[in-house]
Amino acid sequence: MGLGHEKLDVYRLSIGYVAWVYEKADGLTGNHRSARDQWFRASQSIPLNIAEGNGKTAEADRRRYFEIARGSALECGAIQDVLVVGKALDEQESLVRKTELDRMAAMLSRLGGRGYCVAENSVPYGTKPEKVDPDPDPDFDFEKEKPQQGGGGAGIPSPHR
Repeated sequence: MGLGHEKLDVYRLSIGYVAWVYEKADGLTGNHRSARDQWFRASQSIPLNIAEGNGKTAEADRRRYFEIARGSALECGAIQDVLVVGKALDEQESLVRKTELDRMAAMLSRLGGRGYCVAENSVPYGTKPEKVDPDPDPDFDFEKEKPQQGGGGAGIPSPHR
């Protein structure tokens, strides 16, 4: 079955990133301890905020959590830079993972952007919605637009004029 956030590509990508961070951070000690601890927190923040944001029903709340997750992804990129400079992380490997972080950030920007969700237009309770022409071509779909000339039936113009 699975929870809703588990279906999101960005969530699955972020979980893979966290697994990589655990693998890499295991050997970081000494001078790199504070960067390691911050890396753990920032990497875990990505999927945790995605899950929490996806569970929110208010658009502003959802957007806020996705923006926090995006910020954490960018923070992870900066932490990787610090670790590369400190000779604790290979630069090429970091570049590969930064590509993933960039992809996550783009996905989260899209999710966090205004109007990212699909929703129907709401109609105030007790009012009738306006008629909507499902195919906006210039034919006669509504009764008020019946042709004046004789034709092929109830409101449908004859193909022969």
